[in-house]
Amino acid sequence: MDHLLYGCAYYDEYMPYERLDKDLAMMKKAGINVIRIAESTWSTEEPEDGVFDFSHVTKVLEACEREKINVIIGTPTYAIPAWMAKKYPDIMVTDKSGQRPYGARQIMDITHHAYRFYCERIIRKLMEVVKDYSCVIGFQLDNETKHFGTSSENVQQAFVSWIKKQYQGDIERFNHDFGLDYWSNRINSWEQFPSVRGTINGSLGCAFEQFQRSLVTEFLMWQRSIVQEYLREDQFVTHNFDFAWKGHSYGVQTDVDHPAASKALTIAGCDIYHPSQDDLTGKEISFCGDMTRSLKKDNYLVIETEAQGFPEWTPYPGQLKLQAFSHLASGADSVMYWHWHSIHNACETYWKGILSHDLQENAIYREVSQIGKSFEALSDKLIHLKKTNQAAIMVSNEALTALNWFQIPGGKTSYNDVVRWIYDALYEQNIECDIIWTDETNLDAYKVIFVPALYSAPKEVFERLSAFAANGGTLVATFKTGFTDEHVKVNCDRQPAGLSECMGAWYDRFTAPKNVGLSGETFGVSKDELQVQDFMELVEPTGAKVLAFYDHYMWKEYAAVTKNSWGKGTCYYIACKTSSAYIKKLTASIVKEAGLWGWKQEIAFPVIIKEGVNQEGKKIRYLFNYSGKEQSVKLPKEASKVSRVLKEEGAVLKKDRLTLAPWGFVVEEI
Repeated sequence: MDHLLYGCAYYDEYMPYERLDKDLAMMKKAGINVIRIAESTWSTEEPEDGVFDFSHVTKVLEACEREKINVIIGTPTYAIPAWMAKKYPDIMVTDKSGQRPYGARQIMDITHHAYRFYCERIIRKLMEVVKDYSCVIGFQLDNETKHFGTSSENVQQAFVSWIKKQYQGDIERFNHDFGLDYWSNRINSWEQFPSVRGTINGSLGCAFEQFQRSLVTEFLMWQRSIVQEYLREDQFVTHNFDFAWKGHSYGVQTDVDHPAASKALTIAGCDIYHPSQDDLTGKEISFCGDMTRSLKKDNYLVIETEAQGFPEWTPYPGQLKLQAFSHLASGADSVMYWHWHSIHNACETYWKGILSHDLQENAIYREVSQIGKSFEALSDKLIHLKKTNQAAIMVSNEALTALNWFQIPGGKTSYNDVVRWIYDALYEQNIECDIIWTDETNLDAYKVIFVPALYSAPKEVFERLSAFAANGGTLVATFKTGFTDEHVKVNCDRQPAGLSECMGAWYDRFTAPKNVGLSGETFGVSKDELQVQDFMELVEPTGAKVLAFYDHYMWKEYAAVTKNSWGKGTCYYIACKTSSAYIKKLTASIVKEAGLWGWKQEIAFPVIIKEGVNQEGKKIRYLFNYSGKEQSVKLPKEASKVSRVLKEEGAVLKKDRLTLAPWGFVVEEI
């Protein structure tokens, strides 16, 4: 891929009347150079069992050949036709709540033999139809694949085989590791293994969810093997991973092992949806982009993001431009909207596309057109942006699952909340970072590693983290780290298990804070912002320096934040959830001591700065104003040395002062 991809999903099948030629002409005028088709319309492509109709697909492809518009073909397997559900009722997924009725998408058992048969057949039929079109540049496997909670009898049996293989048939060791003597859950033969749907054992429940995630990986690898048979050398394979949802894209996805599943792809892809208007911060674009870039340590595709989206997300003028360039600043090689036109029926009627329901040019289309022209002009400069970050955040599907089973008291703070608590603090101070997983072995590539709430992990992970610090790194771990092993069995060692020695501190008690503040190193944070939130561990130092104590008449002797020298490096332990104001000050102090603080960190949110190196070896710098107010920042001499301004939207530089208009930005070549 030698140019930025800019486009949208397009559904000729959904159109209320024939307008393909007009739509493509409008796209060309707007600078749109790619569309994504076919992934949502299995029932149109196969209206009856074994009866195929790809006329919509070929009509669009032939038109795109003429108009020189690229096409990504999606395999249409995430929404099954009604005839299939009628013929094989047990294709409908059985989850904890029972069997799902037909109607919605993504409600089938992805392991079902008949579903797989029909998947392979429709994929092969589609590939035969599209393989010779030069406009087809790549393929998307399925759509936002997850396991959908599948726990039918065949899945239960496969899980037992998976566990049995892991334990090489040693059922005694399995019972011991999972604590199954509790409440008489012990299993004395593999044939006795009960359904996991009703389990009260968190170890077993977490293992089952890990197995369910492996089904997603296997499913995508299986689809890749089929598509591979038809793939040209100039075509890519991708998938649109999504994220944990909190009204918008938010955190680590519970139901997919992204690093494992990404092995099915030649380039990672994602869907990023976020608030807009006065709630637009860029955090979701940045976090999800950093996570996707880190999957293959390479550039990625934004396959879906909103043009208008929900009614409350209708963007202010200029925000679409800000968002589009923000994706590029995180390392994306594409921006693709869901979708071209607003749909006239069904549950996504009010998730609006580029065009509104009248299908006419509008303000959104005009701004999209401005972006398209900029992307075309700047593609060589902005594509393939490479980053070398010196800070990283370690995340884990296993810790996420375990903390869903064993929630932080009160249920207000989830695993992803802790991850974002750390990430957002770094983001707001312009500290760029990678997202790494617990199997990462090249830890020495970083100066600082943050480990939020790593509740469940093998001891080898903590040994690597301890060695990272001993070798000169800065390790920062938070509460709920190291509490259980990889089987979610509570460690018998001093907590945080595996890290208590390098942290120079330990605890054996924890509680929910009531009227607890912080004392000691408070960084000038106001008293209201020093209140401890949701959870606290009563930490006692064994050599560590206490940076902050609990401000409470009974807990004042216990440490809330500690710092310990370990080998050539430093270890910090944050034993409680604090306000965002405090964690920002604390992380700033840590990063400064690690030698990662510079002029960019002095310029804080809402002015966000991102950098990378382009394919020409030139540094590219983005400065964004994520606010509705004009922002003026003073730049040091080193930041004023700009060889060329590539793009500016409401940016004015006078001597050493940069002024950014509301929702404005500037892109510089250094």
